[in-house]
Amino acid sequence: MTESFSAKFLTRAAALALLPLGAAALTTALPTAAMAQANDAAANTLASVQQHLKLTNSMTADFTQTDRNGQRLTGQLTLKRPGKIRFQYQKGVSLLIVGDGNSLTMIDYDVKQVQRWPVKNSPLAALLDPERDLARYARVVDTGSRDVVSVEVKDPKRPEYGTITMVFTRDAAAPAGLRLRGWVALDSQNNRTRIDLTNAQFNVPVADSAFRWTDPRPRARGR
Repeated sequence: MTESFSAKFLTRAAALALLPLGAAALTTALPTAAMAQANDAAANTLASVQQHLKLTNSMTADFTQTDRNGQRLTGQLTLKRPGKIRFQYQKGVSLLIVGDGNSLTMIDYDVKQVQRWPVKNSPLAALLDPERDLARYARVVDTGSRDVVSVEVKDPKRPEYGTITMVFTRDAAAPAGLRLRGWVALDSQNNRTRIDLTNAQFNVPVADSAFRWTDPRPRARGR
């Protein structure tokens, strides 16, 4: 495949993302002591995000997806770690996105087409793999608010995999004190789009059958 997952998704249904709340990085002009303090704070934030991912075994939420042209779609998100995710779109939208732990599959029931990408080649890999070491790939993005945490994740050695910027709000009732509010997916062609999450429920029962799908291709067997 020469196109990334999010680039292909843009052409069909709008890619997944959440516009970052701030893009100002920590400045190297700070005094040494202040820099050390800032670095410690960033390391603690990354550790909290990593802990949130490990403690969130499952999640359901309503989502609003906004593409780069401002078009919006809504639907239901279901997540079960490691690796499983489902984007069930609103009535009338024929697309379905399912991750089974290894691959992300996009099913278009209108044209009876199925396309698949390795999860590791998608910006969503950081969200779906709680064991991924964020300290190696992530940086904290300054949001200007103590109550909002933004973390950008990308592999500098594999820019074709894209970037995800996860945004959390602090919430003592959520895993590790963080509530996932949404994320940015930015592909290697700089296509940026947005997901907003509401009504998130953590660690609720989710059956593996939630990640099955019916193959629309002629003579193909359902999954």
